[in-house]
Amino acid sequence: MFCLVGFATNHPQKVRDIENHKCLLVGHEKFYAPSILICMYNYPQLLDLNSALLSICFMLFLGFTDDVLEWPWRYKLFLPSVASLPLLCCYEGSTSIVVPIPLRSYLMHAGELTTFGKLLCRFVVVDENADGSIINLGTFYLAYMGLLSVFCTNAINIYAGINGLEVGQSYIIGCAVLYHNFIEIQSNGESAENHVFSAMIVVSFLGVSTALLRYNWFPASVFVGDTYTYFAGMTFAVVGILGHFSKTLLLFFIPQILNFIWSIPQLFRFVPCPKHRLPKFNPMTGLMEPSMVMIPATTRGGKRKRKDMVNMTLINIFLQIFGPMHEQTLCIALLTFQAVCCGLGLYFRYNLAQVIFDY
Repeated sequence: MFCLVGFATNHPQKVRDIENHKCLLVGHEKFYAPSILICMYNYPQLLDLNSALLSICFMLFLGFTDDVLEWPWRYKLFLPSVASLPLLCCYEGSTSIVVPIPLRSYLMHAGELTTFGKLLCRFVVVDENADGSIINLGTFYLAYMGLLSVFCTNAINIYAGINGLEVGQSYIIGCAVLYHNFIEIQSNGESAENHVFSAMIVVSFLGVSTALLRYNWFPASVFVGDTYTYFAGMTFAVVGILGHFSKTLLLFFIPQILNFIWSIPQLFRFVPCPKHRLPKFNPMTGLMEPSMVMIPATTRGGKRKRKDMVNMTLINIFLQIFGPMHEQTLCIALLTFQAVCCGLGLYFRYNLAQVIFDY
């Protein structure tokens, strides 16, 4: 790491102090004219920090352009991949994963690779010294991290639409990530330094989200749009990747995963997908109701008629199960579900993971 700093001095003692701190002074050695100070810092995470901030700011800018220009969905899936390039290019961490205990027998048996293990070695590296418990994915791991960035940004973006939900879910996920970081830092393990780096970013994110949630809560005076959802999603992707807990991060995204899986038929146009799938407000009752989409249907006589179908989102599922709700009540219910899922994710990470993994 090099840091260029403008520097000028005519005092010999200051020059000697600089030399004692292993800094190289470039300039006229005899008269100590105005010079350039080149200092070498032993701070290995500075590159990670710069790449993280670049990816987050780039995604923030793309979210703003999406709010202004209204990008089609095919671009929304592509843009996070571009924003994650600085992060992936500067990533120098491990690309290995731990294989679950029940699956290791399919890779190695009696100290030798199985047929499936030999076939897998054509694409990845299976650690035979670890009895097939560790696989180095190499480039495939970088592809996974790129897909994680795409998922995190779009998962929060499509699980939105009512006052307080976008910021509220991000705030709860951020608290779960920070709690996970504190546990790992307290354990003082090999990854404690990575979790300190993650906590630094998450604390700043929670401070911004706390202030924003005050104005985004019902009745909202500030609407966040894609600018915040993309910013929040990329922030979580960054801390998960550079903190080396990307798999644990997905445990905090259970509602977003369920919402994405349920939305697949509409997202991939198997059934009609309107631009907005927000719940419908009934002015007569003042309550939120499931929104509908019209899909064409063909009868036996060849005549076409239109049929109503509820938009496939987790928000509409809540309204179908529990009935119409006030918008604030609906948001509280969804955020409660988010908090419960994050709690279950932490419980699984620290109490049940030992059943599947031994590392």
